[in-house]
Amino acid sequence: MTKLLVLGLLDGGPMSGYDLQQKLGGADAERWGGVLPGSIYHALKKLEGEGCIALAGVEQTGYRQKAVYRITEAGRNHLHTLIADALRTSSALYPTTLYSALSLADKLSQAEVRLALEEQRRRLEAEYAALERGRAGNEGQEVPPLARITIDNMADIVQRQRRCVEELLAAVGEAP
Repeated sequence: MTKLLVLGLLDGGPMSGYDLQQKLGGADAERWGGVLPGSIYHALKKLEGEGCIALAGVEQTGYRQKAVYRITEAGRNHLHTLIADALRTSSALYPTTLYSALSLADKLSQAEVRLALEEQRRRLEAEYAALERGRAGNEGQEVPPLARITIDNMADIVQRQRRCVEELLAAVGEAP
């Protein structure tokens, strides 16, 4: 997804790696797009090698220079393909880590299982709170329908996972 998002931003105009990092970080792309900050420079290097982007210039910022990239026609074609592929790819992901652990939960004590599930519940609550803060930040702003649906879906997924963990905690029962 990093390549897709980098190309998408560069399609809006030339940017440096730092500018891309700031834009994606500000949009919380790590949460919803799985984009890690360090992966942006790796994507730039690969996209340049593939001819999808080119150096537009070098800017001087204080004592530092930064490379500014632009998308090429090949990059626009690749972006089009990446968007279409991402839209048609099923994104139904299962919490495989949780499911794998549950299949072997009998190897832990009831208290250990409960403690681990309570920790997961706390993390899910923190994730939901972060999503709600993002929603609150959008209040009074025009949020495009596709973005609103995406945000709502993310919140629904976290809420459903929270309910699952609550059910698991109830099934485990109180620790002796």
